[in-house]
Amino acid sequence: MTTLPPTQSQSPNQNQSQAKRPGRLRRTVAALLLGSTVLTAPALTGWAVSRAEQNGAAPPAITMTQDAPSTFADLAAKVSPAVVNIAATQEAKAEPRAQRGPQIPGFPPGSPFEEFFRQFQDQMGQNGGGQDDQEQAPRGKMGALGSGFIIDPAGYVVTNNHVIDGASEITVTLQDGTAMPAKLIGRDAKTDLALLKVKSDKPLPSVDWADSDKTRVGDWVMAVGNPFGLGGTVTKGIVSARGRDIHSGPYDDYFQLDAAINRGNSGGPTFDLSGHVIGINTAIYSPNGGSVGIGFAIPSNLAKEVVAQLKENGKVERGWLGVKIQEVTPDIADSVGLPSAKGALVADVTADSPAQRAGLHQGDVVLSYAGKPVNNLRDLTRNVAETKAGDTVEMKILREGREKTVPVRIDRLSDQTQVASADTGNGSAEQEEVAPVKGLKLAPLDRAARKRLGIDDSVHGVVVTGLSSSVDVPIRPGDVIERVGDNDVKSPADVRHRVAEAEKAGQKALLMLINRQGNESFVALKLKA
Repeated sequence: MTTLPPTQSQSPNQNQSQAKRPGRLRRTVAALLLGSTVLTAPALTGWAVSRAEQNGAAPPAITMTQDAPSTFADLAAKVSPAVVNIAATQEAKAEPRAQRGPQIPGFPPGSPFEEFFRQFQDQMGQNGGGQDDQEQAPRGKMGALGSGFIIDPAGYVVTNNHVIDGASEITVTLQDGTAMPAKLIGRDAKTDLALLKVKSDKPLPSVDWADSDKTRVGDWVMAVGNPFGLGGTVTKGIVSARGRDIHSGPYDDYFQLDAAINRGNSGGPTFDLSGHVIGINTAIYSPNGGSVGIGFAIPSNLAKEVVAQLKENGKVERGWLGVKIQEVTPDIADSVGLPSAKGALVADVTADSPAQRAGLHQGDVVLSYAGKPVNNLRDLTRNVAETKAGDTVEMKILREGREKTVPVRIDRLSDQTQVASADTGNGSAEQEEVAPVKGLKLAPLDRAARKRLGIDDSVHGVVVTGLSSSVDVPIRPGDVIERVGDNDVKSPADVRHRVAEAEKAGQKALLMLINRQGNESFVALKLKA
């Protein structure tokens, strides 16, 4: 499966300038956190395919069960009053101009708008024209522009956490221009959500959540927001994909939208054609900071649970299982006897955790959790996080080729605990190899090797001292092979014996447990067909 190029999330109050290289066009693709409101409306009910049963019949006809809307005007008029602009004020720090770069609120770094307004400010003397180019006086305060939407007539407003993060003052402006100070009720950095509260002497217009699980790829959406600080702006499109992981956090499960979304749209709702919120616009994928038709929104079913906890407790409590997990690759699937690369492989079990008390082991593959299939790591992390502390759920696991159901009582996740992690490290060893095995240069883990690599006496196994150029396995010199298959190894001969047994049995791959600077994980070693 192909993955997106490395992405960088950035808050709307952070502007980054990029050096221009003569003769070379730089295209840096980034997932940009936006900073305003967006409305999206998925609702084209779908496509009904008529089936021809008779032999020789014409190809199936495709008919629409609902016409595409001729206009979005009625929808925009209905929901726009509940969409607000948000200004978050922060204390600006004085720093050299060469380090800070241009600071034009609401415009992406390097855009034509930014350069135009920079020149305008210089001409009007607003940019400190008489000061040294290398240093400027502090400007006192700076603002970040974003969006939000009212979910309760009492004045509760939802937005992105990155819109208000670090703000000393937050102002919410309604469609009619009414500006009100807002109080932060709670925020959750892991899902990038925040809940604000404004006081009003009359009920405010509000919108309701939709069931985002019913949203389908191809549904119509509408976006209303505050791009570049311009104010209420409406765009339309469709849901392009579901379940996108943009590597912004452990609970990524974004809708991908093709409605035009730009910086300043963060925190705004995405609507279906009935005017219900199916998502919250959070990021874009762009080579230039502007919309190229790839935006990302947090699904409403994830958001409304977080918002409900923020409203009640001011914070979010999540479930904790206590395992380190890693992806099941095709090679690992072959080595453990799975027909396809699905599930979450348990790489480590935390001491005195729910997982340990339930009897989970290293090497177990979690196939389902609370009756829901676990196809990838995110399925398990999200489902565990949504489980209330004290609840007991059943997990289906694969252990030594056999499926087994394990009940586990979930604990509360503390602020210092991670649901899952994938740690990496570097190591090197200069000891001469004793016995090459499948391109792995191995040596006993003796006292000299322990001292050279900084490995304590609690780690046992065989140290990797080098690799041949033909080895295609994520192992590095300095790694310690602790287990091959279901057996611990203590010498290179043990590794060679286990590999020979697996090849004789016709296995395509062999699972190995390695220790890299104290972090354990599994890798699959390919064998001869």
